[in-house]
Amino acid sequence: MSLPVIVLGAGGHAKVLIEALLASSAVITGIVDPDQTLLGRKLFGVPVLGGDEVLSEFPSSEVLLVNGLGSIGLPIRRRKLFEKFINLGYNFSTVVHPSAIVASDVTLCDGSQIMAGVVIQPGTRIGSNVLINTMASVDHDCFIGDHTHVAPGVTLSGSITVGALSHIGTGATVIQGICIGEGSLVGAGALVLRDLPSGATAVGVPARLIRK
Repeated sequence: MSLPVIVLGAGGHAKVLIEALLASSAVITGIVDPDQTLLGRKLFGVPVLGGDEVLSEFPSSEVLLVNGLGSIGLPIRRRKLFEKFINLGYNFSTVVHPSAIVASDVTLCDGSQIMAGVVIQPGTRIGSNVLINTMASVDHDCFIGDHTHVAPGVTLSGSITVGALSHIGTGATVIQGICIGEGSLVGAGALVLRDLPSGATAVGVPARLIRK
């Protein structure tokens, strides 16, 4: 990481990111959060500097941003925050926890986040602003579209495509060769055996489609 970073958000996911950044010896300038009651507080010794307006003090050429918003459903707010600051000329840092295992030919696009214990196998492409959360496993030749959240403990077998802005819930399993359309929501613990269309919601074992 060639530039210091500023974390957007001071919630639970931000705490996990800060720990990963510190473990990677990143320099963290501070945290910005719109909640003014957090001003001056610290997470792992990193201060909350104020709301988004304080970023005007940090030119885009001098810092990288880290998207500290998590998601429990479709990651729409994560996407909006990312796009807001991209449009303002900022760049987002990729974050990879030191305990993650990422094959040498994996493509990690801008702002992707690979959390503790993740395994990503060869031939895989991880899109921009994607979150691969704790202990998830992504096998060979997968494609994960922009802004998608792969939640903790997910297992994606080989040659899976996950469309942009999707959410794969905690502990879900997707068998090899499956295509999940954009903006899809896979429930926690689901077992996906068939392709899902864009905008789908699927839950259960085996997963059943409850919305198109």
